Amino acid sequence: MSEKIIGIDLGTTNSEVALSIEGKIEIVVIDGHEQLPSVVGLSENGTLLIGTPAKNQYALYPERTIRSVKRAMGSDQRFTLGDNEYSPQEISAMILRRLKEAAEARLGEPVSKAVITVPAFFSDAQRQATRDAGAIAGLEVVRIINEPTAAALTYEGIQQGEKTVLVYDLGGGTFDVSVVQIEGEHVEVVASHGNNHLGGDDFDQKIVDHLVAHLSAQHGVDPTTSLQAMARIQRAAEAAKIALSDAPYTRIEEEHLLTQEGTPIHLSLELNRHDYEEMIEPFVTETLEAVHIALKEAGLTVSDLDEVLLVGGTTRTPIIARQLEEILRIQPRSELNPDLCVAAGAAIQAAVIAGEQATGVLVDITPYTFGINALDYAEGMIYPYVFSPLIRKNSVIPTTKSEVFYTAYDNQTTVEINVYQGESRDALQNTKIGSFLIEGLSKAPEGNPIICTFSLDLDGILHVAAQEKISGKEKSITISNAIARFDEAQMDAAKLRIDRMFAEEGEIISPEQEHNREVVQAKALLEKARSLLDSSEGDNREDLIDQIETLEDALAGEDEQVLLEAIGEISDLLYYLES
Repeated sequence: MSEKIIGIDLGTTNSEVALSIEGKIEIVVIDGHEQLPSVVGLSENGTLLIGTPAKNQYALYPERTIRSVKRAMGSDQRFTLGDNEYSPQEISAMILRRLKEAAEARLGEPVSKAVITVPAFFSDAQRQATRDAGAIAGLEVVRIINEPTAAALTYEGIQQGEKTVLVYDLGGGTFDVSVVQIEGEHVEVVASHGNNHLGGDDFDQKIVDHLVAHLSAQHGVDPTTSLQAMARIQRAAEAAKIALSDAPYTRIEEEHLLTQEGTPIHLSLELNRHDYEEMIEPFVTETLEAVHIALKEAGLTVSDLDEVLLVGGTTRTPIIARQLEEILRIQPRSELNPDLCVAAGAAIQAAVIAGEQATGVLVDITPYTFGINALDYAEGMIYPYVFSPLIRKNSVIPTTKSEVFYTAYDNQTTVEINVYQGESRDALQNTKIGSFLIEGLSKAPEGNPIICTFSLDLDGILHVAAQEKISGKEKSITISNAIARFDEAQMDAAKLRIDRMFAEEGEIISPEQEHNREVVQAKALLEKARSLLDSSEGDNREDLIDQIETLEDALAGEDEQVLLEAIGEISDLLYYLES
């Protein structure tokens, strides 16, 4: 019997885990619900809270609750819980760990592999960060697939014949629209467009701004100065958004929200759907523009569409279905639960990988163009940063593309390869995601051919190689954003930190285990310190060198107290240098 692989939708607002049991896809129930709020917190006594308990405490203790971490994936943002700081990968790993445990409880056996979905417009760095989060949670991420693709897999199982489907995916923090061709058991995404920072959170914020303005005008108070008040307003805004999906009016009531000179200030306001939809109309318009872009890139018109599929809880907002129907002249289908179909699609793909009977064959695409800068003409002049694409947006993955480029002058012995992601002809207007040098080239006349090869794998991770044709000299890299991907020592340290937070109450840690954890932490700190050396100057650089040497000596020794002191000192210095 093959090892069970689970499917996970790691969402901005909520997350789900699904699996295949006897050929049927099942969403795992956690704390009585099919959705786990993507919220992490610490209780008053320091207990780790994940999901509903963390969400419930947010209004009272926002300072020790973290939400919407998905929007920070691929960045160097840090989150504070208690006395510690955590990366987005680590916070996401806590959510993934909870999903993993729920799946194990349902199956009655350990789970170590998962398929995880990401927005189609997630960058390489964001995909790497998602993979790292899985590893920290104890999951081998066997495949990363795009959320609209996963939804299409679910849809494929309930329809017959050949169809061209528009998948409109608006979640809590991200938006994608994809054009999908379904032929029998073949599912192919032919074009995608979207925005990684547009979703239900932005809709909530419009209501929050409205409520803050109301309190200022009505009572002359500024609630933004109070974390607790703003957390309650945030909660009320989200509840109002949900209520207005089914009702034309909703009443927002928050008693004793603030005090002013000893007098309690209450929030009491009616919000109607019309006013709310006016607030969010610019966001909706942006998504509709993306629909037209995706259709254009697919070489299709509105009349070519057979179905429209809504994905993501925010699509319950009535104006979305209404305007989609107006411009596409198709009523969006609603028989699939928009909150759960992505997780179900991930589980379908997981079943395929595990060798179980499943309903679809997956063909995925890249939503970005990848290439390098080259010396070429731009507006009649020679320009060194003309963007030369190798893998174009909407290419089916996995894919490998090669192009030949030439040295610019005689006896050129070094070539710098800069890798960009974007659509502009000016490479500097695109996002630089990596670079490397090929050194020791043959002393040949200008025009020495250099073959550059880009390979994009099934997870959307980019591998780049460049080779001098006449000598065979080659250099290659795997693109991974330095601030988004953990090195081995950092990964080990993160795993131990998460393991410690999930340790059962009363668990006994042996001195040997504790020492091993300290060694892992020390090695991670050394890696971090060495990475800062090049950017440090003067006294800071000298202090950093001293602390590195002290920690290296402590690691080589046997005195536990000396090691702890060295760890503490270098931690303080790194905090100072990074602040």
